[in-house]
Amino acid sequence: MQTYDVIIIGAGHNGLVCASYLLKAGYTVLLLEKRSVPGGAATTEAVIPELPEFKFNLCAIDHEFIHLGPVVEELELGKYGLEYLECDPVVFCPHPDGKYFLAHKSLEKTCAEIARYSERDAKKYAEYTDYWQRALNAMVPMFNAPPKSIIDIAGNYNIDKLKDLFSVIGSPEKSLDFVRTMMTSAEELLNEWFDEEFLKAPLARLSAELGAPPSQKTIAIGAIMMAMRHNPGMARPRGGTGALVQALLNLVKSYGGVVLTDRHVDKILVDDGRAAGVRVANGTEYRATKGVISNIDAKRLFLLIDDSDVDAADPNLRERLERKIVNNNESILKIDLALNEAPKFDRWNHQDEYLIGSILIADSVKHVEIAHTQPAIGKIPDADPSMYVVVPTMRDPSMAPPGHHTVWIEFFAPYQIENAEGTGLNGTGWTDELKNQVGDRCIDKLAEYAPNIKNAIIGRRVESPAELGERLGAFKGNCYHIDMTLDQMIFFRPLPELANYKTPIEGLYLTGAGTHPGGSISGMPGRNTARVFMHAQQPIAQILADVGHSLKSTAKSVFRGN
Repeated sequence: MQTYDVIIIGAGHNGLVCASYLLKAGYTVLLLEKRSVPGGAATTEAVIPELPEFKFNLCAIDHEFIHLGPVVEELELGKYGLEYLECDPVVFCPHPDGKYFLAHKSLEKTCAEIARYSERDAKKYAEYTDYWQRALNAMVPMFNAPPKSIIDIAGNYNIDKLKDLFSVIGSPEKSLDFVRTMMTSAEELLNEWFDEEFLKAPLARLSAELGAPPSQKTIAIGAIMMAMRHNPGMARPRGGTGALVQALLNLVKSYGGVVLTDRHVDKILVDDGRAAGVRVANGTEYRATKGVISNIDAKRLFLLIDDSDVDAADPNLRERLERKIVNNNESILKIDLALNEAPKFDRWNHQDEYLIGSILIADSVKHVEIAHTQPAIGKIPDADPSMYVVVPTMRDPSMAPPGHHTVWIEFFAPYQIENAEGTGLNGTGWTDELKNQVGDRCIDKLAEYAPNIKNAIIGRRVESPAELGERLGAFKGNCYHIDMTLDQMIFFRPLPELANYKTPIEGLYLTGAGTHPGGSISGMPGRNTARVFMHAQQPIAQILADVGHSLKSTAKSVFRGN
């Protein structure tokens, strides 16, 4: 029987980040991945059999959150082959009336673009972005620490971040206004600030990337999605998102870590109330002397544990997991296209630079609202699709043959289709015929803006929400594991008793998108879980190290002014 200090279930990017920190600290680590390809939602693969030279990001594509933390620098991923390509412009959104929103990394250049249509909205956009930049800077120290670790959080603040914190909540009035803002919806927030629909629609679409309609309360935090594209900016790894995974794999293997693919974990082994290892589908058992860390969501994790062991640790946990955690049925229908030429938005004064960042098909806030409201009740919002589109090869030609391009399309759709229970893949109602019908409608909509797209297609792949959920092992096809609403964030993610990455079963830990600070490519959950794990192994030493880090950070910030 093979034995390691730590076993990590799932070789997604957070599992690999967690493993990297533990290996560098001297622990032996085994990662078990159910697919033949490591990476989880962060892979880049050739998935059109007749066109193997075209490479596609199967889920994650635009990287912003990872640049808000120290993972890339601390793990020195550049030494292991990672190279980020900065994107600028960052957003292009054509409006049906001929206007368009073109956002650059530069706030000044973006405001100049907005001012072509509205001087007032350009001025308000600068103020809006400044506010959310300060709010984001104040929150980042909390993202990069376990949510219940006061010392760790304090150590992440410097003078600039403290100034931004107090500028946002530095008085009773400001604090109440910030709380009110966080409790409201993206739609109400955008209506408070702006007049023009061509501006509000793409901002609503980006806010809804957190997985909720713009009208939903407590989701105004989605406003940071655009602010981040100005600072720290948006980038993609050369070679696709999978290049981040490959760099992490290179690091893990260089420190003696072991990654085994095609290993589907079907049971957590618990001895005397402690996680002692795992069993995979072929019956092989692997033992862990210090802990088991799950990169899969909490709901599915506890289904892998005997009821008696869960009940002995917390008799209420299984019911709370079942009834308290909310997924609103929204998933993704993913379309990948191979093209012999790039899309052209001729009616909107086409420039190739428009295709470098994200292309948003969002005609109005109402258009976005329908796209994110209908999935909750099982309806497919394809009568007039709203989409998030990327042409990765405009920034990274290495992902297709010379002169050719790839297109990445994200279309929000229900996981469970209304009145189709028990049919289709896994009883969701999704069939090959249906997914391709929806894919056709999405291409028809895109062709209204880029008419050359249909004739340019030489290969296509459509993945339904049911297929995506099965491939990723994501509960109800939710890439974030659970919804990213305020009631399921920070101290409440995924539940208050699980929010600090520990579980009631000794030696069993959580990481991944379903833990603080949530989904997207950041590596923050992996890093934070590693810190909590190491603290549990040597609590006194780790507390002293955290205090030292906090004092050092404060001193540097005071004496260097940053």
